[in-house]
Amino acid sequence: MDYQTVSPPDFGISLRGIGLNLLVSDVPAQAVFLNKVLEMSAHRVSADFAIMVHGGDLLQLHADHTYGAHPLSGVLPDNPPRGAGAAIYLFRSNPDRAAALAEEAGGIILHAPQNKPHGLREACILCPQGYAWTPSRTLSTAERTALE
Repeated sequence: MDYQTVSPPDFGISLRGIGLNLLVSDVPAQAVFLNKVLEMSAHRVSADFAIMVHGGDLLQLHADHTYGAHPLSGVLPDNPPRGAGAAIYLFRSNPDRAAALAEEAGGIILHAPQNKPHGLREACILCPQGYAWTPSRTLSTAERTALE
C-alpha cells in the first residue's frame, strides 16, 4: 500500500490488529521528532493527521482538533505530559542512536540506554508531547552473559 496516496476510506478498511493513535497538539512537529529520533517513516503529514511506520507497524497521529466529537477530547490535559502511564515500545530499534538524538530534537531522556535482565537494551525518551518512547533491541549472547 502506498501510504502517500491511499485514500482515507481505503486506508481505514485496510487496518487490522491493534491500532495506536496518539492525540498531539502539533502533528508535523511530532512526525519530525519520531522520524529523526526513532527512525519512523512519515506519510500524509498534515496539520490534522500523519501515518507513521516503524518496522512495518503503523501508528497514527491525530491533531487535537480532529477529535472534537470524540469522548477523549474532554479529558485532554492543557499541558504535557499527555502520555503519563503509557510506555510505547519500539522493538528492534536502536536505543543508543535514539538517545543520542533525543535532546537535540526536544526530547528528555528518562533513562539512558541500559542492558536489562529481560534480554533487551532499552532507553526511555519523553517526547515534547509527553509520550514515553522506549526504543529497544535484543541483547547479544555476550551482553546477556555479562548480566548474569
